Amino acid sequence: MKEADKKVWIVPGKIRVASVFFALIVAAVVTTSVVMGDVQRKERAVQEHLAEEVLRFHVLANSDSRKDQAVKLEVRDAVLSYLKEVLPEGMDVKETTRWMREHTEEIRRVAEQKMTDSVAVTTCYFPDRTYGDVTFPAGNYKTLRIELGEAAGHNWWCVLYPNLCFLDTTNAVLPEKGKQQLKKVLTEEEYSEVTAGSKFQIRWFFWKEK
Repeated sequence: MKEADKKVWIVPGKIRVASVFFALIVAAVVTTSVVMGDVQRKERAVQEHLAEEVLRFHVLANSDSRKDQAVKLEVRDAVLSYLKEVLPEGMDVKETTRWMREHTEEIRRVAEQKMTDSVAVTTCYFPDRTYGDVTFPAGNYKTLRIELGEAAGHNWWCVLYPNLCFLDTTNAVLPEKGKQQLKKVLTEEEYSEVTAGSKFQIRWFFWKEK
């Protein structure tokens, strides 16, 4: 009878411990889900505000062949050099976007010598992207998009407004003027979120392609 009594008391005890342990796991999962939900909502809000304040630049190569990838970079250099010469200073993002739309033919002529099939200001989805020490959350952004041939190769990107384009692949230093422009259009909290040390921290490098 004593052995039977022990079994009667031991089994309920184990059940109570298991129940408490299971309740703790459920509470941890719920808490994590709530926190992650808040982080995602915050990231989405920052992304939506960023999308209103920037204009990106996207060049899609014909293929991944060495020749087509070299052409992609030639187009990039030609277009950026052209824009550096003719793009008026002092414009905001809306004025810059409107200027790009009004001058797509000129941009196409600059790039068409390199088998460019399409030049347009459009809206495209981008995954998380990092420019130097600034990280943009994934989402839809306005972009000056150039397609070369079949546009099936690895692509190249940067930000035209504010000017976060750089060509120094070794140092990857962003123009300070562009960073200051970005800082002006974001709240202090938003700016801290997209710079080094934030939850939107770098998961890839600016010059990594596709």
